Amino acid sequence: MLGMSEHWYALSVRSRHEFVASQQLTKKGIEVLLPTVTRMKRWSDRGKAVTFPLFPGYLFVHVRPSAETFLKVIKTYGTVSLVGHEPGIPAPIDPQEIQALKLMLAHSNDIDIYPHLWEGARVVIKSGPLKGVMGILATKQDRHLFVVNVDILGRSVGMSIDAEELEPV
Repeated sequence: MLGMSEHWYALSVRSRHEFVASQQLTKKGIEVLLPTVTRMKRWSDRGKAVTFPLFPGYLFVHVRPSAETFLKVIKTYGTVSLVGHEPGIPAPIDPQEIQALKLMLAHSNDIDIYPHLWEGARVVIKSGPLKGVMGILATKQDRHLFVVNVDILGRSVGMSIDAEELEPV
């Protein structure tokens, strides 16, 4: 395994343990990427800037692909498992995706996470008065539209909506 290059892997961590796991992994000499965003959190008596993980429940580690290294990672307090397409087989992340993420984090203060959506995807509204309503994601003039079809009439109705309010069906 000597000479193998390092790869980025997604690491699932226990709920609300992103920062703790990141610190523990760093103490072990493992390179960690924990993308965060700062948001104003409002309470009834005050407001405060709070830092949140961009991907709750996940962080990224840059390690050599070996059983010994993977074991060192998952034996760290707060960690659950390395993410892969098949159970027990961690999948490396495309380095261009990590580079793009790092660039976005370095050059923007207004980053949000969105579910993996595409035009034509069947989606459901996840909160608010329309919670549970299913439709299709469409775009019109660079805006996201939530579209509900009335098949019997051969018509559809649509409304603008933030992608963060939607999740795939």
